[in-house]
Amino acid sequence: MAATDVEDFIQQNRALAKQVETFRGYWESEKHWNARREFLLRNISDFKLEQLDQLLSLSMVWANNVFMGCRYSSELLEKVKEMAEGIEVEDAPVFKTRDEIMKSQQGR
Repeated sequence: MAATDVEDFIQQNRALAKQVETFRGYWESEKHWNARREFLLRNISDFKLEQLDQLLSLSMVWANNVFMGCRYSSELLEKVKEMAEGIEVEDAPVFKTRDEIMKSQQGR
């Protein structure tokens, strides 16, 4: 979904969009929230009401990986990346592991 697609979806599904807005954390910047909101809107129809906590958790895993470089199991990351396919995050930070940093330092 492009930004205009998200806005169109929100206009057509106001009740759902209002519900999703309640999931925003006070610590989330606009950039962070817009990306996570898109993740939620793309996937909410695949989850039953009693599975909503699972969707919220997966959205946080994805956002934490993208914005803070948190690492999770490869299976979990594969799942959330598949769920987020097509979401474009502008100026997403790039993270390096300690091993990557050490390797680049050895070449100097």
